[in-house]
Amino acid sequence: MKKTYLHLIIVVGLIMMSCSGGGDDSNDTKKPEENTAPTVPIQVYPLNNTICIDNNIVFEWDTSTDVEGDKITYTVEIAENNGFSPILNTETSASLSKLISLEKGKALYWRIKATDSKSAASSYSPVMQFLTEGDGLSNHVPFAPSLIAPVFNSEIDGTSATLSWSTLDIDGDPLTFDVYLDTNENPITKVSENQSETTYNAIGLSAASTYYFKVVVKDDKGGISIGQVWSFITK
Repeated sequence: MKKTYLHLIIVVGLIMMSCSGGGDDSNDTKKPEENTAPTVPIQVYPLNNTICIDNNIVFEWDTSTDVEGDKITYTVEIAENNGFSPILNTETSASLSKLISLEKGKALYWRIKATDSKSAASSYSPVMQFLTEGDGLSNHVPFAPSLIAPVFNSEIDGTSATLSWSTLDIDGDPLTFDVYLDTNENPITKVSENQSETTYNAIGLSAASTYYFKVVVKDDKGGISIGQVWSFITK
């Protein structure tokens, strides 16, 4: 009798373990799906080096795509330098264009990004430079320089580097350049002044150091543009 009772207890226990085994999937929390940012918008107008006759400009771009099909808004930023510090205008639009009124006779820069309804944002588009035409202007300031080499924040071998940049002057004026280079985040050491070449050979650098440089562009009529600060690292 005792043996039969004990056998019954064991069977009931096994049944209860079988029912509760493996955990209760119903209590598992479903992992939320990861949200993907939209693609980077492609600029349509104004493109790089565009001379805008009117200062009321309709900025245009192609649509971004979103994997989840979320609603997309676009943010246009405009600045007087290609480092976007400070930003002159910030405008948003749910469509593929935006009318923006700007000051006349200015060399300006714009970029755009897309943001979905879940706040995931794309990277910024490339920076485009353009010019708003002024009334009876005799001279336009040069565009700020664009970096060619070395690649921004890249590592270089050795203790010398060739710095290279490009720029544009709408009037075709001859340009000269001042180059600032040192290990300060805002370089103050002028290593070259009034040079006409768009390259500078930096030698005698320290190894395992971060260097910062900027280029100031000047035309022969007193127009000046100060470039953004770039950096590179010596191994």
